[in-house]
Amino acid sequence: MDKKAYQEKIAAQLKEWQAEVDKLKAQTQGKSADAKIEYEKRVKELEKKMEQSKEKLEDLKKAGESTWEEVRKEVEKETNELKAQLRDILK
Repeated sequence: MDKKAYQEKIAAQLKEWQAEVDKLKAQTQGKSADAKIEYEKRVKELEKKMEQSKEKLEDLKKAGESTWEEVRKEVEKETNELKAQLRDILK
């Protein structure tokens, strides 16, 4: 997969996951106080990971041909961690 196609794939994935995070934020309504605090904490962690992933995507966009494979690996790591956190909270 070339650099541009990969960027588009990751951007679309992040957009989809952002929608999931937004849904999770809305679901805090109606939870008990303790559950709401824990849920909000986990959502904030997701948002932080989402920002880190977006930053890595920006790094990828700026990467030259000689470094983009290395940056792609970093993006993969970030997005895999984000996906795992999202999956965990959706259980």
